[in-house]
Amino acid sequence: MDIFGSFALLLALGAAVYAFAGGIAGIATRRPLLSKTARNAGMAVFGLVTLAVATIIYAFFTDDFSLAYVSAHSNHTLPLYYKFSALWAGQEGSLLFWTWLLSIYAFFALFLNRKKHPELMPYVGVTLAGVQIFFLTLNNFVASPFRVLGAMDATGAMHVARLSDGSGLNPLLQYYEMVIHPPILYLGYTGFTVPFAFAMAALLGRYPGEKWIHITRRWTMVAWCFQTVGILLGAHWAYAVLGWGGYWAWDPVENAALLPWITGTAFLHSVMMQEKRGMMKVWNVWLVFVTFMLCILGTSLTRTGVVSSVHAFAESSIGSWFFTFLAIILVVCLAAWFKNRDYLRSDNQLDSLVSRESSFLFNNLILLAACFAVLWGTLFPVISEAVTGNKISVGPPFFNKVNVPIALFLLFLTGVGPLLAWRKTSFDSLKRNFAWPLIGGVIAGAVAFALGFREFYPLICLILSVFVTLTIAAEFYRGARVIASRDGTNLLTAVGELTMRNTRRYGGYVIHFGMVLIFVGISGQAFNQDIQKEMNIGDTISIGPYRILCQNFDQPSTSNYSSDRATLEVFRNGKSQMMLYPEHRTYLASQVSETIVAVQSTPLRDLYVVYAGASPETGKPVIHAYLNPLVKWIWFGGIVVVLGTGLAMFPSRGAALALRPVAQPAWGESVAPGSAPAIAPIHRSDGHD
Repeated sequence: MDIFGSFALLLALGAAVYAFAGGIAGIATRRPLLSKTARNAGMAVFGLVTLAVATIIYAFFTDDFSLAYVSAHSNHTLPLYYKFSALWAGQEGSLLFWTWLLSIYAFFALFLNRKKHPELMPYVGVTLAGVQIFFLTLNNFVASPFRVLGAMDATGAMHVARLSDGSGLNPLLQYYEMVIHPPILYLGYTGFTVPFAFAMAALLGRYPGEKWIHITRRWTMVAWCFQTVGILLGAHWAYAVLGWGGYWAWDPVENAALLPWITGTAFLHSVMMQEKRGMMKVWNVWLVFVTFMLCILGTSLTRTGVVSSVHAFAESSIGSWFFTFLAIILVVCLAAWFKNRDYLRSDNQLDSLVSRESSFLFNNLILLAACFAVLWGTLFPVISEAVTGNKISVGPPFFNKVNVPIALFLLFLTGVGPLLAWRKTSFDSLKRNFAWPLIGGVIAGAVAFALGFREFYPLICLILSVFVTLTIAAEFYRGARVIASRDGTNLLTAVGELTMRNTRRYGGYVIHFGMVLIFVGISGQAFNQDIQKEMNIGDTISIGPYRILCQNFDQPSTSNYSSDRATLEVFRNGKSQMMLYPEHRTYLASQVSETIVAVQSTPLRDLYVVYAGASPETGKPVIHAYLNPLVKWIWFGGIVVVLGTGLAMFPSRGAALALRPVAQPAWGESVAPGSAPAIAPIHRSDGHD
């Protein structure tokens, strides 16, 4: 099986090289047949890499421990669904998985556009093939998942060694979300390659800006949506598995996933400037370039050991390959931009600071400031070690101090930006759109303050969240009221009709509302409580409105792990509410321990309980309880963001037309030649599109 998988990867590399070289030759000679064969070779990479992936998965399911990668990340007792997720558990397999997802994107990008954009697609194919060549080179020659274990006999000859069992999967990955979290996050990372390819192609081919922007926007939204879901699933995994009571610790690998999400968000907003006004062309091209480079940087941080992280793979020499590739990408991007910079001249200038253009510009500047702050904090330990010889760590206090004010300003722009007019917004328009939402936000803040909320940032977050929610609700209400009064329908039906007429605009509003929910959930962190106590059977611990009674300790086990488990009864107001069963597991194959958290979640708060093991001094079991307000709002907000993204990508219905009655000419009165009944379109106010 190792020979079959290795040969498939080698053929895939050959196909990618032909797609790259043949594509360049087709562009240079302007021979469509040559460009077509290069495109077909690019699509063939998908089939060949799929064969390699199927081979390694078959090896996992058949417990073929002669393969070093299978031996290192699986064993006989590992459940089947975890054997599938073991594919991306290590360096070699995750790179193969990355290559496979990239080949899927490349296949669909080439196949769906095979009869479209003949001036653009050859450049797209060459760019995609260039990226695939890099990863396939790693798969074949640097980090192959098909290396076999060998043993030397008495004569010195090497033979294939078959182990009786493997080392087992990393316990941190033996959680159901880890079957879907890495694939979804990788779909975000690899998905940004397609917008990068189209941006590079448009620049090299000097393709009309508005056309490539329209093509790229949907691909970017797909990648951005996957990245969003991947980040939230990673946060939920950290919350449910790591047992430290939180969901985000500004870990370097968490930051690496956040960076391209930030710049991708900036691009999806500023792209409207280019579509509507022909502005920010240089900005948009470089946002796409930087987003792709941050994806490559993010995956290199995971694999090189440059930064320490619970998410990272072991330290590896593969970093030099990634940093060389990053340098090549930067040089190519600079050369393409410098050669074609005249093609990126803006058609218009900024007319007013109080306009939608300025709000998008401020939004971009703030997002890039956040991106720089996160990147600087992530790489500062590496930079400090290189300059001074001492690795100075940057922790959550730095990131929170810098990014919380930035995030709140972005929340403000979320409510303001979409309702400003293009070019210039009048004072009357500002008063009409923002007066009542602002009053509502201030009232909500005053009520919260009167009820005892004194934390500054959560209070500001509440005011802005109410403000943004009311601006969004007002937009839906104003448009729906017009449709309801004209068609005689109820308001709810009118909201649906309004939304489907401009899915991009109102899908954007739904996304913004989802982000409001996420912000509200994050603001609850300021009110977290926790308590830790050594407990015997019959002991109790109190936190917030809850009293926790320890009923029992037992030691359930399976063929995969042994466990110490606590049985806890939770009371509220003297009444039994629930039973919780936190565990402390030890996995037999690796002898690595892991916490299994017990969480009782409501929209208002989470009761989060950890069995922290035995006290080293007394040997008594230790229970650590947390009370985390509003965490569920984060996960629900993520669902709303995904729904809004899907809505924004859904095609809008055609614009409705209304006939405006005109006076009929009197008998014998002449009608002007060429005149006709007036047709008045039902205009939609300019919105999020």
